[in-house]
Amino acid sequence: MPSDHKQWVIPFAIQLIPSGMLFVGSLWMRESPRWLFLKGRREEAMKNLCWIRQLDEHDIYITEEVATVDQAIEEQIATVGLGFWKPFKAVSQSTSLMYRLFLGCMLFFWQNASGINAINYYSPTIFESLGVTGNTKGILNGIFGVVKAVFTVIWLLFLVDQFGRRKLLLCGAVCGSACMYAIGAYIYIVEPTKHPRDHLNGGGIAAIFFFYLWTAVYTPTWNGTPWVINSEFFDANIRPLSQACTTASNWLFNFLVSRFTEQMFAKMGYGVYFFFASLSFLAWFFAFFLIPETSGIPLEATDQLFKIKPIWRANEQLKAQLKEEEERFRQEVKDGAFEKNDPQEHVESA
Repeated sequence: MPSDHKQWVIPFAIQLIPSGMLFVGSLWMRESPRWLFLKGRREEAMKNLCWIRQLDEHDIYITEEVATVDQAIEEQIATVGLGFWKPFKAVSQSTSLMYRLFLGCMLFFWQNASGINAINYYSPTIFESLGVTGNTKGILNGIFGVVKAVFTVIWLLFLVDQFGRRKLLLCGAVCGSACMYAIGAYIYIVEPTKHPRDHLNGGGIAAIFFFYLWTAVYTPTWNGTPWVINSEFFDANIRPLSQACTTASNWLFNFLVSRFTEQMFAKMGYGVYFFFASLSFLAWFFAFFLIPETSGIPLEATDQLFKIKPIWRANEQLKAQLKEEEERFRQEVKDGAFEKNDPQEHVESA
């Protein structure tokens, strides 16, 4: 493509398509039942909840969930309170919440430490460092985007719920580190920028393979999983604040990596790959010792998840505890311990 305004107009116009689809789709989105319960719009909340769960409002699961939500709202009013500044005060007075917020922000630190945004923003430089020249760089860059899109869909539909969040982080850290080390070793030994060729040799093809393997490993692990974990780390009382802080930390680390990537390549060369590979390796220890599995844990029970040690056993133990409580609750419903239409008794029983 010639060097003119089309080089930025066309990519910009293409991005309007998914954003436009997102806007149109948002017109049919239903409001969160939890938010509606909080605002006292119970009839609408029940309707949306039944639609989401595809269950009748008299189903035992709906009764159980409504009781849990009601209890959480009562607890929020009694402890955190309602209002813009209340969550700030609650977090500042709780060391456990501050620690959890720290973990959420650090997840994005390790995400960016993998080197993803260095590759996103400087992929032509990446391919050039591997010895790729000419129009081939654009083609390989396009394939990079396709690989990310495909594995994102796979992650959404299969991996994140089938394998859990924690296992994906651990697998992605180790495999991603190995791929980066392999790429760095190739550049260190061959020095393709100092010894340019008109075609890639076997080592260059292998380096390209490891690059795409890294993309295929990173995308369904550290790319989206930290966002999912942060959405499940905090109960509804402080979720707006926690989501804002962790998202801001993501963009801070994103800025730092993208700002200094060009200088890093100029000064470090192949060392950039070893640098990101080492950080990815360290991310494994962070995820293993500090991050619990959040899959299958209700938001209202998140606090209990961080009270169980060791952290890698917390999910399993808490699920067993919640199952016992659920069976007890359902038995009380069957025994007529409270009337189904009395939400306050639902709260007390839960």
